Amino acid sequence: MEIIDWLLLSSTLAFIVLYGVYKTRGAQTSEEYIKGGDARWWTVGLSVMATQASAITFLSTPGQAYTDGLEFVQFYFGLPIAIIIICVTFIPIYHKLKVYTAYEFLEKRFDLKTRSLAAILFLIQRGLAAGITIYAPAIILSAVLDWELKYLNIIIGVLVIIYTVSGGTKAVNVTQKQQMIVIMAGMITAFVLIVTQLPDNVTFDNALTMAGSADKMKILDFDFSLDDRYNVWSALFGATFLMLSYFGTDQSQVQRYLSGKSVKQMRIGLLFNGLLKVPMQFFILMVGVMVFVFYQFNNTPLNFNPAAEKAVLESEYATEYQELQKQHYSILAEKQAMQRDYAKKLNGEFIAPEDKLERRLEFFRINEEYNREAARQLIKKADDGIETNDKDFVFIHFILNHLPKGLIGLLLAVILSAAMSSTASELNALSSTTAVDIYKRFKHSPEKDDDHYVRMSKWFTLMWGIIAIGFASVVSLFDNLIQLVNIIGSLFYGTILGIFLVAFYFKKVKGRAIFIAALISEAIVIACYCVDEFVPGVSTLPFLWLNPLGALLTVGIALGLQGKSSDPEHIFN
Repeated sequence: MEIIDWLLLSSTLAFIVLYGVYKTRGAQTSEEYIKGGDARWWTVGLSVMATQASAITFLSTPGQAYTDGLEFVQFYFGLPIAIIIICVTFIPIYHKLKVYTAYEFLEKRFDLKTRSLAAILFLIQRGLAAGITIYAPAIILSAVLDWELKYLNIIIGVLVIIYTVSGGTKAVNVTQKQQMIVIMAGMITAFVLIVTQLPDNVTFDNALTMAGSADKMKILDFDFSLDDRYNVWSALFGATFLMLSYFGTDQSQVQRYLSGKSVKQMRIGLLFNGLLKVPMQFFILMVGVMVFVFYQFNNTPLNFNPAAEKAVLESEYATEYQELQKQHYSILAEKQAMQRDYAKKLNGEFIAPEDKLERRLEFFRINEEYNREAARQLIKKADDGIETNDKDFVFIHFILNHLPKGLIGLLLAVILSAAMSSTASELNALSSTTAVDIYKRFKHSPEKDDDHYVRMSKWFTLMWGIIAIGFASVVSLFDNLIQLVNIIGSLFYGTILGIFLVAFYFKKVKGRAIFIAALISEAIVIACYCVDEFVPGVSTLPFLWLNPLGALLTVGIALGLQGKSSDPEHIFN
């Protein structure tokens, strides 16, 4: 990185922090600090989008597309369905009751213990997710600066804490508009630069054809399989439940649209997000696909994780790894020559038997992947604590090695802005839930004035920021960061959603029945995810299906328990 990159990166981050502090200066009531005032629909919509658009989205999603193609976009097909249900059912009730958090509604509908259970489940899963959203960009700067991850986690966490503690929900909302501008400008710039850096005879249409021949352009998969994480059926069923829970019951999202000026402003803001999210996600995946095409003509490392390569090259397996590197670059040279012939064929400049080039290219790609897998095994032998799956390093490798001066700083600013926006929303929601659903509910005292609860909300923001930094310092990479976040959410979202579905649609069910049902459901969901650890030969249920499982179990068990007695308060006595 050059001086201009550092200036662009540091000035962008400093502006966001200082702007958030400046716009929310002065005294605030607890309602202003927690709910954020009367936001217009565009502020609501952009804030909701920015909360979703974490660094993981812009770091991990292109790597997902580089490896698996566009199929991941199916994950978001359930979003519009969920948004419509929330606009019709959830928003009017939240607004009518004038709640600060989604979980306040549960006490009004059921009882205190059900409200507390839902709030605690949210605090657990969102507290863990906040740590991951800090950890993701720390990986980037670790690769750039060769700094210790723990120091980077602290720096990133502190930047977010400064303006989130200062201004609460309003600070999060006003900064997220600027962050979304930076994010979209950076990603569009990256896409254009990738396409323009392809060989002169490779048009965009040719690039799409090449990606399609490598099976990267497949979007829809109608084959039903529980083992397949991403197909139309898991998207329309499993992901719909996940999105319904995320946008309808997760305080980090609910708090974004509770700041809306009216029901109309909340609904339009949420629908705005629902309409744009799938195209935006498709575009980010296309960036990853174009990175894949770019690397068909350019060399790649044997493993994109620089820490992994460094570890194995400093170990007793260095010689073996270097031999694999030689084989790797030999394969790349042959593949690139064949790819150039394929480009000529697409332009009518080269004649080859039907499908011969495509079959040969597939042969080289298989050999390349076989070689990469052998490298992963050596890395694991050298240091089993190093992550060998390098999906999340693909896009950052392209940024650091193939973008011109200045734009490296812009793309890093994009990813870090995304990290700050989503982390700020999470800390803000964790603080609000702790203050309103736990502290104020159990420690309420007539002597405590409004300023006291504002101060406590700030302390809780600081507390959760420290917890998130701590978790970020110990978490390790999973198969893919974006999958890890969704897995953590899926372990809890289904049960929480089930509680809300019963609250909205099954009026006869009372507090004790739903409380017991939620506990049983959560235990079953966790058991289904961890079953392969305890029962040999039994596979884990894919995480997307944990959402409908948890929700339907909660509803079904609650109805069953309630149906045992006409006097629900005596069912469990």
